[in-house]
Amino acid sequence: MSETTPLDQAHAAMEAAPEDGAARMRFYERLADGELFLMLSAEPKGDDVSPEIFELEEGTFVLAFDRESRLADFAGRPAPYVGLSGRTLAGMLAAEGLGLGVNLEVAPSSILIPPSGVAWLAETTANIPSEVEAKIAEVNAPKGLPESLISALDTKLATAMGLARTAYLVGVTYETGGHGHMLAFVDAADWGRDALARATGEALTFSGIEAGALDVGFFTSDEPMAEALLRAGLRFDLPEAMQPEVSRIAPGSDPDKPPILR
Repeated sequence: MSETTPLDQAHAAMEAAPEDGAARMRFYERLADGELFLMLSAEPKGDDVSPEIFELEEGTFVLAFDRESRLADFAGRPAPYVGLSGRTLAGMLAAEGLGLGVNLEVAPSSILIPPSGVAWLAETTANIPSEVEAKIAEVNAPKGLPESLISALDTKLATAMGLARTAYLVGVTYETGGHGHMLAFVDAADWGRDALARATGEALTFSGIEAGALDVGFFTSDEPMAEALLRAGLRFDLPEAMQPEVSRIAPGSDPDKPPILR
């Protein structure tokens, strides 16, 4: 029996409820978060990759699959490929005006995403909320936030391995008199702050919450604010970093240095 992947499940939910915007957003979230295997016309040369190009009535497309075996089934022969995240691939393709065919002909999640859809996904996953700069007067328990946002944050932060120790969702009152909600990270790695802010922004977008409805803050465990967060906040424990293994870096594995399309 063939494997049913998370992308298959999200696609099935989207197809079963075409008017459900939340189901559609969850599919694109799974697509952005997951690893995709881009079909190439030749073996990668360093950071240069040459995807197999397909001219269709709907435009120019490249093909990617969420399993290596599915790529092999489609090609019917050994084919070169490169693995990279969906968000990285979307950014690369949007810059070239290309569309994306996902799991074509080999899985229930087979779908053609036109260049406009790829550009939307690239723009959505590139948004990074601004870090809080206003002074906080009061911290309290979060209220009135939808369960879809809590679930989205839990899913996102479960993948943020080694980027911070904990995160707290709290209600805040600023010294300016403004009110809102904040996701506060404690003991975040300096190099991981952009990734954490981006993950927060994606959780907002893909859960259907308006951008800007959640601030992002960074604190250390020895600050007085950390105690206030512990008392009032909804806590998320982030996974600890695994011991690194020495290996060759594959093209596309570094989001800050994606492969170059040729």
